Amino acid sequence: MTDLDEQRRSWSETAKRRITPERLRRLVCGLVDIPSPTGGEGPLAEHIAATLQASGIAAAAQPLDDRQANAWGRLPGSGLGPDLMLYAPIDTLTTGDPDQDMPWIGPRWRRDMAAESVVDGDLVLGLGASNPKGHAACVLAAAEAIRAADIPLSGDLVVAFGAGGMPTNSLPGSVRRNTGQGVGCSFLLEQGVWADYALIAKPGWSVSWEEVGLAWFEVTVHGTHTYVGSRHRLPYRNAIADAGHIAQHLEKWFIDYAQRHTDGLVSPQGIVSSIEGGWPRMAAVTPAACRLMVDLRLSPRTSPMQAKREFAAAIDSVVDQHPGLTVTWRPVLAIPAASTDPASWVCRSAIAAWERMEGRAHEPIRGNSGATDANILRSRGIPTVRVGMPKVADASSPIDFTLGMNTVDVQWMQRLSEYLVEVAIDTVTRTRAEVKLSS
Repeated sequence: MTDLDEQRRSWSETAKRRITPERLRRLVCGLVDIPSPTGGEGPLAEHIAATLQASGIAAAAQPLDDRQANAWGRLPGSGLGPDLMLYAPIDTLTTGDPDQDMPWIGPRWRRDMAAESVVDGDLVLGLGASNPKGHAACVLAAAEAIRAADIPLSGDLVVAFGAGGMPTNSLPGSVRRNTGQGVGCSFLLEQGVWADYALIAKPGWSVSWEEVGLAWFEVTVHGTHTYVGSRHRLPYRNAIADAGHIAQHLEKWFIDYAQRHTDGLVSPQGIVSSIEGGWPRMAAVTPAACRLMVDLRLSPRTSPMQAKREFAAAIDSVVDQHPGLTVTWRPVLAIPAASTDPASWVCRSAIAAWERMEGRAHEPIRGNSGATDANILRSRGIPTVRVGMPKVADASSPIDFTLGMNTVDVQWMQRLSEYLVEVAIDTVTRTRAEVKLSS
């Protein structure tokens, strides 16, 4: 473990004292109570910009279109040091609208699925209360604390809140198809909101310097369009039944794929995520085609083209096992995985701060298969680490995937906010020479 020098430790403690559970609770409730489905983050971005401005931080919302927007703020330094970006996405995985989310989200609607915050002691529930909004609130709190502590900065502290961070294409009614998959993060960078280093706040209480990318494939299984009354008299090949063979084969193949590509911090997984075929209003007929969607995760050591060829071999294998099966497929999306050198300044600073808080050697979380906007930041050349809160373990209901996304512990928010303060002060109070930046 390494320690901060006396001056930086004093600055850090001064800023941390500005972070209170009450303020964190207000921040996260304010974020949860403004719906921000992917493609519709505009009102939340305006709220975040106004919150930053109210604390004395120069900030703005950054529209991508009439409904989608980022938010960002800047605490300027003297210009002698490195700039650090604290980043969090702000869109939610589901919409908070039962008409759109049900029945796919679960058998019944729960209070945590709505964009309405509920305070239960140290816990806050509501859509995205932990991921991403609890993490975004921690970035806000850290920036407010550093601003209030009036610390002399040598580099700029940038706080950025990206639209479209979830792994989704557009919702019905959107004017653009590309509203997710890191579109807001890309737009921020293209519009000049840049830094020497970045830390993205996303779940997982550990420092991560790499994560998976992803490739999506659309698989079309072909059959015959016919009528139940003619099944025994005409050629018959049910595309829906054949799609079941494809799905079962791929689900087994994903296990082998993950084992072969597990290394470093990642264990890339795959799933068959959706199926589309036929007319629900006409149960009497079969469709001529049935479509499946597949998400295949990528190691930083696996390119989208390599994954494409492995996927092609998997499809060929199932076709060989089922004579007469007719399948076509195409890649429809690819986000390459990326890594940051563990020896980079931001990684070393983040690990050192983690070790100071934990009082032990850093232990990275391995076997990850979640992708974030960190891949966008890294692919543009910004060394980036990911650090966040663990999922809540102590709640009144069993923690499933959805409740884990939608429940945050204010005590952990305090811990993460203080951690972000420490990493920020360790970076933006130094000169570029100290962090080995050449220019």
